[in-house]
Amino acid sequence: MAQGGATAEATPGPITPGPMSALKRIKAILGGSAGNLVEWYDWFAYSSTSLYFAAHFFPKGDQTAQQLQTAAIFAAGFIARPAGAWLMGIYADRSGRRAALTLSVALMSLGSFAIAILPTFAQIGVLAQLGLLAARLVQGLSLGGEYGASATYMSEMAGAKHRGFWSSFQYTSLIGGQVAALVVLVVLQHVLSKADLAAWGWRIPFAVGGVLAIVVFWIRTGLDETRSYLNETAATSERGRTMTLIRQHPREFWIVLVLTAAGSLAFYAYTTYMQKFLVNTAHFSKDTGTAIMAGVLVLYMVIQPGVGWLSDIVGRKTTMAVGLGLGALATYPVMTAISDAGSALVAFGLVMILVLCHSGYSAVNAVVKAELFPAHVRALGVSLPYALANALFGGTAEYIAEWFKAAHVESRFYIYVAVVMGVGAIAAARLRNTNVTSLIADD
Repeated sequence: MAQGGATAEATPGPITPGPMSALKRIKAILGGSAGNLVEWYDWFAYSSTSLYFAAHFFPKGDQTAQQLQTAAIFAAGFIARPAGAWLMGIYADRSGRRAALTLSVALMSLGSFAIAILPTFAQIGVLAQLGLLAARLVQGLSLGGEYGASATYMSEMAGAKHRGFWSSFQYTSLIGGQVAALVVLVVLQHVLSKADLAAWGWRIPFAVGGVLAIVVFWIRTGLDETRSYLNETAATSERGRTMTLIRQHPREFWIVLVLTAAGSLAFYAYTTYMQKFLVNTAHFSKDTGTAIMAGVLVLYMVIQPGVGWLSDIVGRKTTMAVGLGLGALATYPVMTAISDAGSALVAFGLVMILVLCHSGYSAVNAVVKAELFPAHVRALGVSLPYALANALFGGTAEYIAEWFKAAHVESRFYIYVAVVMGVGAIAAARLRNTNVTSLIADD
């Protein structure tokens, strides 16, 4: 897998061209989506349950201090994502998309089971915090590789005519993972007492995630490889080379980084952090905040294919630029209004405004990035700048928000999100129209 070491690479010859059957295409999309959903479920289980387990690992300080420390571990998981993206991107370009997808979900299962059985601070002291950090780093390695491999796999399997529509299921399943994490939490909130949920019930989502990851591991071993990977013979010696990516595609590398910075920061501000924002700033109960976000995320998930379909008509460049631009304009006034919302219904409607704007980015981000690179460096080109931007902007979103809140200037976080989204909108507007210039040659 490593760049400098010897790698046992398959050298497949070109396969016979011809249209892929609808059944095979749907099977590939569903297989890629199922694994993506489980990976993101495992990742978001941490943030959805952190209000309950924070005191077990960081018992000192008030609730804000505990959340700052759990947010720091959350951010640390993002530090591992560029390493995972780099290694898994190389692996996916050299050994195949399917091999990378299978390995990534195996790592995620390991990290989830580790958190599920991890002793608390009261039992083993600081080792509990180190164990939580280690498990989170393993999950970060896994997810760093998952995004690029799944985005590449699903985009290559999608077909030119409806590529925006089919590839949108990559983000649909990403949001689905967060929805699933919240649904599991809602069920536990109604089945267990608050004392039991806080004492041990928070471990259940991680155990569920570990089991589901094993199931997906089995499913992914039966997926077909993509034609783009199998037909890439002209540049076999250049497969997954980091210097080839940097030297030959610097503009595309930086475009993906900037777009991801905007999209990732907004996503974590609007979804992951929003659950805590509703509780700690808008003063809703934990149960109400969870219910609001569960409803928002279900609708957010459902509209992704529709926006993807629209991008096949109006252009993915246009869809992304408009979505990020509207988000930049809406963030400050809408988040200010949420902080003063008097009812759950009003808060729900306001959060929906934000995620509707973000859908212009989220529904098409995977395919736009994949279409910018040739097959021999596509997985690496999608995953590495994405993971770097996530570490710098997505992974630190909660920590920065909590820091501004602790300094009593929380509104500056809204401005920060709006500015980064504005920069992303400018970058999207300067993109070429990948609907007609896509480098994904195989249909």
